[in-house]
Amino acid sequence: MRIPDFSKHRLLVAGDVILDRYWSGSTARISPEAPVPVVNIRRSEHRAGGAANVALGLAALGVPVRLLSRVGQDEPAGILRELLQAGGVHCELQGDPSLATITKLRVVSLHQQMIRLDFENPPAAAAAVRTDDFEAQLPWADAVVLSDYGKGALQQVQALIQAARAAGKPVLVDPKQADLSVYRGASVITPNRTELERAVGPWRTEEELIGKGSALLEQMGWEALVITRSEEGMTLLERGRPPLNIPAQAQEVYDVTGAGDTVISVLAAARAAGESWAQAVALANLAAGIAVGKLGTATVSLQELADAARSPQRASSQPGVLTEAQLLQQVQEAQRRGERVVMTNGCFDILHPGHVRYLEEARRLGDRLVVAVNDDASVQRLKGPTRPIVRVEDRMAVLAGLAAVDWVVPFGEDTPERLIDQVAPDVLVKGGDYEVAQIAGHRGVLARGGEVRILPFVEGRSTSAIVQRILEGAR
Repeated sequence: MRIPDFSKHRLLVAGDVILDRYWSGSTARISPEAPVPVVNIRRSEHRAGGAANVALGLAALGVPVRLLSRVGQDEPAGILRELLQAGGVHCELQGDPSLATITKLRVVSLHQQMIRLDFENPPAAAAAVRTDDFEAQLPWADAVVLSDYGKGALQQVQALIQAARAAGKPVLVDPKQADLSVYRGASVITPNRTELERAVGPWRTEEELIGKGSALLEQMGWEALVITRSEEGMTLLERGRPPLNIPAQAQEVYDVTGAGDTVISVLAAARAAGESWAQAVALANLAAGIAVGKLGTATVSLQELADAARSPQRASSQPGVLTEAQLLQQVQEAQRRGERVVMTNGCFDILHPGHVRYLEEARRLGDRLVVAVNDDASVQRLKGPTRPIVRVEDRMAVLAGLAAVDWVVPFGEDTPERLIDQVAPDVLVKGGDYEVAQIAGHRGVLARGGEVRILPFVEGRSTSAIVQRILEGAR
């Protein structure tokens, strides 16, 4: 799949901005005060949500982007500005002392949200994006995205659509309002299954869905209607063309929060770059598959999209074998979910039961196990010119097939210390008769508050012994 150059076209985003706070940690007991879990918070994080996440998603693709919205004059608004500016977004966030910036706090532990706390007031007139402010930004933009979270920023959405179309700008809308007629005249809207059903009623068959969607498309004067359907992928209805169904691309779904933001941002960037609706939807679907593999509101980088476009089936054909960059992303996401990451390393040349038992014991120390594997050159330096017997690609594939192992990554240095410092595991494990001070990477792990554990090898089980028996049998 071809990735266009997104950097040559400018986009204006307007809509509701939200500050997402994440508190994550471990859960090991029930509160004596009430039958609820106690979460020991280890990490806190801020992310930009709503229209702010859409703008960051565009910036991550290399798109010049401006964001127009209304916020309070408070701490969350300041944090949002910092996040957006750090992400390369030009902010037009207009503060109003009568408003409180919308904030959502999620407490996360062991793969899931424990609770979400929302801090917001009913939509106020002061929260609406002003038409004159919007029109002042239109000469700069090549296209417009309206991100409607129903919080009040787009109370005058029809006036904004008409202003953009009068200026000759395409308008792409991520809708939330039950009455989709308020988006009449937009270029495209991207409702999810629930939002469309709320507007046109339920359907029993695929044919009935296409019929209802096509009738709405003609009635509202949109160029296209893109229906996001979770595990069923996406459906594109375009005037004068047959419907197009695109299957979902996600390999593993952690969190669908913000997936709609990813869809509208990639769709807008691709259309602004001159792609057809079909190609733009295919790219948006591919990006959504990446986004739902991350926890919470998250963007998809241009590199991630390009990697997935080049090899969309790579994860399913060899699950668990990652590059260093892929591993770092997976580990960061796991730790944000409150998971305990364990890491070990070795040559693993001719895998035997001792290896398997050792890795199973290591995995029991946490929620995820990372295995760093010496590449062929480093094994040769360590073991001699006759080793390895099994090349690194095959060693990693066998390790990735073990139930105890989550991720496998190669390294080429004489020790894995640099890689361990990059990964920053919660637990570092080594097998054999070692002292902690002898283990590569121990300083960084201990300095970050992690653990270093030494597990004994199984007696009589070693690759060297297997090789020796083979040689003796040959002689």
